[in-house]
Amino acid sequence: MDMSTWDATTWATIWATIALIIFLGIVIYAGVPGMITKALDKRIGEIENDLAEAARLRKEAEDLLSEYEAKRGAAEAEAADIVTAAQEEAKRLAAESASALEELIARRTRTVEQKIAQAEAQALAEVRARSADLAIEAARVVLTKQMTDKGDIVVERAIEEVGSKLN
Repeated sequence: MDMSTWDATTWATIWATIALIIFLGIVIYAGVPGMITKALDKRIGEIENDLAEAARLRKEAEDLLSEYEAKRGAAEAEAADIVTAAQEEAKRLAAESASALEELIARRTRTVEQKIAQAEAQALAEVRARSADLAIEAARVVLTKQMTDKGDIVVERAIEEVGSKLN
C-alpha cells in the first residue's frame, strides 16, 4: 500500500496507536501497576484483620453461650434435686395429711418453675445483651473502616463479597 493513498482516518489510527503505546510505556515506567498492587495488598490485609476480629468476636459469643447453657444445665440439675427432695419429703408427710401433702407439692413445684424461669430468663437476657454488644462492636469496626475508605470502589466490592461469603 502506497503512503500517498492513506486517508486521514488511517493516519489518525496510526497516531492514536503510537500515543497509546507511549502512554502505556509512561504508566509502566512510572510504576503505576506496583502502586495499585501495594494499595490492593494493603486493603486485603485490612479485610483479613477485620475477618479475624469478626471470627474472634464470634468465638467469644459462642463461648459465652456455652457458659450460659452450662449454667442453665446446672440450674436444671438443681431443680431436679429440689424436685427429688420434695418428693421424698412428700412421702414422709403422706401419713400426716393428704391435703397438706398436695399443698406442699404444689408450692414446691411453683418455686422450682419460678427458679427455672428466672434462671432461663436471666441467661437469655445476658446472652442477648452480650451478643448485641458484640454485634454493635463488630458493626462499629466495619463501619469505621468503610467510612475511612470513601470512594474506593474496588474496596467496597471486596467488602460486599466478604459479607456475602460470611452469610
